[in-house]
Amino acid sequence: MNKNLIRQAQKLQAGIAKAQEELETTTLQASAGGGAVNAVVTGRLRLQSIHIDPEVVDPSDIEMLQDLVVAAVNEGLEEAQKLAQRKMGALTGGMKLPGIG
Repeated sequence: MNKNLIRQAQKLQAGIAKAQEELETTTLQASAGGGAVNAVVTGRLRLQSIHIDPEVVDPSDIEMLQDLVVAAVNEGLEEAQKLAQRKMGALTGGMKLPGIG
């Protein structure tokens, strides 16, 4: 194998490891219901926290609250996934690698 190719592969591997570490510590916030429910997720697609405004807690309408939670979490996860794709795409030149992004 060409030594230059090996160096490029090592550089790519180091860049991917660094990007994954950055994604682990990056957080994104998303909300639903005009800010009634806020979800914070990491760039590695993990729900870190959720905040629910007490004013939207209506025991007679739990379904609405559940829908707001799902919407906020899904929005956060979608944004985190886009961030991961941008970071990894910048490293790989848009090339899809298994298990990355």
